[in-house]
Amino acid sequence: MTTLDMLPAALNGSAFWLPLIFVGLMGLSMLLYVILDGYDLGVGIWLQRATPNQRDAMIASIGPFWDANETWLVLGVGLLLVAFPLAHGVILGALYLPVALMLMGLILRGVAFDFRAKVKAAHKPLWDGAFFAGSLLASLAQGVMLGQLIVGFSDSAIAWMFSTFIGVGLTAGYALMGATWLILKTEGDLQARAVSWARIAAWGTGAGIAAVSLATPMVSPAIFAKWFTLPQFIALLPIPLMSVALFVLLQIFLARLTSDLARGNARGLQRWAWAPFACSVSLFALAFFGLAYSLFPYLVPDRITIWGAAAAPESLMIMLYGVILVLPAILGYTAFAYRVFRGKASELRYE
Repeated sequence: MTTLDMLPAALNGSAFWLPLIFVGLMGLSMLLYVILDGYDLGVGIWLQRATPNQRDAMIASIGPFWDANETWLVLGVGLLLVAFPLAHGVILGALYLPVALMLMGLILRGVAFDFRAKVKAAHKPLWDGAFFAGSLLASLAQGVMLGQLIVGFSDSAIAWMFSTFIGVGLTAGYALMGATWLILKTEGDLQARAVSWARIAAWGTGAGIAAVSLATPMVSPAIFAKWFTLPQFIALLPIPLMSVALFVLLQIFLARLTSDLARGNARGLQRWAWAPFACSVSLFALAFFGLAYSLFPYLVPDRITIWGAAAAPESLMIMLYGVILVLPAILGYTAFAYRVFRGKASELRYE
């Protein structure tokens, strides 16, 4: 069965296109969240491996961005709620526990970020540990949610073991983006440590992407057919090939940076500091597009399509006007913030 066979024959006009527009907007929101909040969750994961002064530099590198990055999660879940209420109830109902754990982790991060600036020096390590714990908990919970989505919210022990493995893999991916972000935004010993951290996290990321890529076609005959029948197989072959090429390129850039560090080649080090982050973001983007293609047109695999879960076309049209106003504002603010705070992170101040 092809994707075209699963499209609704009876729908036309706005009833057909509006759900497609909203699922695209929701996908864009979630992709931007995974990339933008993923790297600052990754920075938090490495916090306990750094010295106190380096921790301040790590926090400074994400300080202007981390809170706004979570806006994309709110937007994505909000679009799921208002545009696809049936799927929202099924998905969040099945993922109640990991969603609750994710929210606990995000709340803990927010509290720790503020409290570490206000407590006495003796208590600061406690809140640094809380920021690390919140980052780790949120990352693992999001990975478990992804794993459960792939297996169709199965309650079997094997499904939960797989979801837990995906949780570890996604955490490694966030750690990779966090380490490569630090390579880009810091200098000196912290930058050197970030290179070594990235080399460790890259292998866990690769294992997680491979597990998702192999397992997704196995859980659904329809998904298997979308990937492994001709001519789709030939047309989609560039996605795994590009992923492998990016992984190899990432290793080459990290090896080059390691060599520059050993030789004290500061010019070469800063010239290529952007490359590992670009590779890690591209890996996530390719994995996201592959997963989106696998699941389309379902929001709940093999159970609920985007048209079956969508709100009434009249409601979607009204909401679309609101999105047209809100989305450019969020994009503009995000672009402005990253432009203003471009370059290396400056000294952390709370004035």
